[in-house]
Amino acid sequence: RSPGTGLYDNLKKYNLPHPEAVFDVDFYRQNPEPFMLLAREIWPGEHSPTLTHCFIRLLEEKNSLLRCYTQNIDGLEAIVGVSPDKVMECHGNYRTASCIECDTAYDGNLCKNHILDGKNTKPPICRMCGGYVKPDIVFFGEGLPGRFGQVLRSDLRIEPDLLIVIGTSLMVTPVSNIPNYVDCPRVLLNREFVDGFTNKFTDVFEPGDCDESIRKLSRLAGWEQDLDKIFASSRLDKCTDHVHLF
Repeated sequence: RSPGTGLYDNLKKYNLPHPEAVFDVDFYRQNPEPFMLLAREIWPGEHSPTLTHCFIRLLEEKNSLLRCYTQNIDGLEAIVGVSPDKVMECHGNYRTASCIECDTAYDGNLCKNHILDGKNTKPPICRMCGGYVKPDIVFFGEGLPGRFGQVLRSDLRIEPDLLIVIGTSLMVTPVSNIPNYVDCPRVLLNREFVDGFTNKFTDVFEPGDCDESIRKLSRLAGWEQDLDKIFASSRLDKCTDHVHLF
């Protein structure tokens, strides 16, 4: 945000019709350069997983994780070591890439290197149709990954024992509808109360910082030491085998 050099000042020179246009697939088709600039600023890989991400891996290690649905595109669940089949990245990720025209897959590392190279003003080109390639994050005008509906239907048939909702406004559909689909106790760990969440006598709302609430929950379960071990091992300087994903 620094005057003259910050992200928003850099984007202003492109005369975007509105800020969200930088993530609009039709706008990207006509003018991909603003996203190229933005992607260099926000490409994942510089931040370590939080205690909450570590808790997701801990749930899997305790054979208690059916699925983690995330709207984040930072890939921190992958960095912390949660199995890919246990994570549904509803809005995609930066690890893979594809053509916006024919959906042909493109090497994710090649896409990353091309975009992060400051000399390139145009995105990679699809070898099949000549269309633009972008990371597989969901833009406005695109649908969610096909896997989303498949795993959600499968998970709902299993009838989960507990749904934990962490750090969200529950404003973005269709992911925000998931709590309404389950018939089980639900726990909301959030700084603010979300209207309409606690409408069942089995619902629980724990206000406050998510990581602090996760530590409290882990302590009650007798898992705090295990949580701290995962957290210590997930620092970027401790998990370089995962960092190359980004």
